[in-house]
Amino acid sequence: MRKFLTLLLGSVGVVYGDIGTSPLYAFREALRPFVEDGVSAEEVIGLISLMVWTLTTIVTFKYVLFLLRADNDGEGGTLSLLALLMKKTGRYMPVLFFAGIIGAALFIGDAMITPALSVMSAVEGLKLVTPVLGDYVLPISAVIMILLFMVQSRGTAAVSKFFGPITVVWFLALAWGGLLHISDDYQILNALNPLNAIWFITHAGFVGLIVLGAVFLTVTGAEALYADLGHFGRKPIQAAWFILVFPALALNYLGQGAYVLANPAAVENPFYLMYPDWALLPIVLLATAATIIASQAVITGAFSLARQAVHLGFLPRLQITFTSETNTGQIYVPAVNMLLFVGVMVLIFTFGDSESLATAYGISVTGAMVVTTLMCVQYLRSVWGWSAVTSALVLLPLLTLEVIFLCANLLKIHDGGWVPVLLALAIMVVMWTWRKGSLILRQKTARNDVPLEMFIKSIERKSDHAPVSVPGTAVFLTSVPDTTPAVLLHNIKHNHVLHEQNVILTVTTADVPYVSDAQRVKMTRLSERFLRLEVSFGFMDDQNVSRALALCKKAGFKFEIMQTSFYLGRRNIISDPKSGLPGWQDKLYIATAGIGIDPSAYFRLPANRVVEIGEQVVI
Repeated sequence: MRKFLTLLLGSVGVVYGDIGTSPLYAFREALRPFVEDGVSAEEVIGLISLMVWTLTTIVTFKYVLFLLRADNDGEGGTLSLLALLMKKTGRYMPVLFFAGIIGAALFIGDAMITPALSVMSAVEGLKLVTPVLGDYVLPISAVIMILLFMVQSRGTAAVSKFFGPITVVWFLALAWGGLLHISDDYQILNALNPLNAIWFITHAGFVGLIVLGAVFLTVTGAEALYADLGHFGRKPIQAAWFILVFPALALNYLGQGAYVLANPAAVENPFYLMYPDWALLPIVLLATAATIIASQAVITGAFSLARQAVHLGFLPRLQITFTSETNTGQIYVPAVNMLLFVGVMVLIFTFGDSESLATAYGISVTGAMVVTTLMCVQYLRSVWGWSAVTSALVLLPLLTLEVIFLCANLLKIHDGGWVPVLLALAIMVVMWTWRKGSLILRQKTARNDVPLEMFIKSIERKSDHAPVSVPGTAVFLTSVPDTTPAVLLHNIKHNHVLHEQNVILTVTTADVPYVSDAQRVKMTRLSERFLRLEVSFGFMDDQNVSRALALCKKAGFKFEIMQTSFYLGRRNIISDPKSGLPGWQDKLYIATAGIGIDPSAYFRLPANRVVEIGEQVVI
């Protein structure tokens, strides 16, 4: 019970931080197109109704009740769902593959915009405390972002212990602010009737379509909710939503609506103005803390997504640090952290204020949601066994709603909406190039492959040219278990030696998040001196080969790790525009390969026992 409460508190801080800051700006931005002509009571009620029922439909039904059950052995997110579908079905692979890449790329774009928008929205509340502080919004926002990205290496657990209680206070403050003003005009309770949301959509015309882009800001963070599933588990996330988060959000939006109905001048900034003067500064400070936490939600989701992308072959091997001894879902990825930091800082200083940045927001979130819903159609068919017609009919209303929101956000593409689209396209190109380039590289190196069985027979014949036998164990890493590792051939060619024990080691990534120790290692004796070893990891596992090799001793393969040499091949990739990839993609593939970490570090091999032999490969 204590562990459950700890996870519940942590999920409030990390998972719901993003969606919990939407009241700062969502209603304000939705009202903006109506300000010049004045906002009618029907429009305010319709807007609030649309916001409350958008939360109910998309977050409650789709994510909290459905998608949190569409897990891959406890892990969530677009790529986790893709891995599950690849395991369960052999159909529509190209479509699913590109859908997964699109969803992942859009999520990374969202992870850059969310921190910038959320923090600037909160810090801008200082203008209401005293206009003098208005000039310091940008530098204060930048300092906050620097500090946030600096503490990421301490891990999600440490961050959530600090953030969780603050976020609980924030949601209680949201509920309090709403309760203070619902009595200002009880007409606002009509917003609980979904017919008012439908009336708004059908009567607002073209302006209503523009407003929908702002309404969608109420559900920002829902994709991060799914991606962070592996950090906290389904039940704590669901309990936090129904007990605290959803009631607090609904009350606050209802309170903002009632306050604007009673005080039309409050449309300028209904969130901050609804609080008493004495509470304004504490609320601004609390909002700032809450927006920092909101940024944490998408950052941790981006870390999880990056690890899945590496293990599924969409990105090169990146340095991944595990920040918890008990929860392998809590990680830190320095390269992703730096990418997000640079992107956030560029956005802050390019757009300058939250109003401008809000126009760039929404496209990445709605796009990712549409992709996830489309993948869910296949999930219902292949995992739950539903028919294609039933799956489509169940998800069609949700898909229709999300497509409408996507179209509304696309109208903002010329006002800054091109930013997330450009970010997503860049990430998609990198992932596609890495996948395609790696395939070409495997095909080219396969031309020189020597069947392993043939090599063993030839090398063990007694002859004058046989290599010298030396004591100890040599482990040769290869991605193709049936062929002779190139590094083994180079070692014999240049050093003319062969160890007493030779292990052909292949590391594979399964389509499940975790592989048990009982299924981790598979050994096959090929000859007296040769052994094939297959080590399998889940795509969320720590790929620690040294630890996996310790399991071999129980299976009868005895060796001393400090008397074992690990042979790795290091490829120097040379661009050849005349074959394989186009010239620009060649350069991109080589540059992407450069950010990958050394295989010995990635596989946790003992550094003083690794031997690297280089070769040049033209792609």
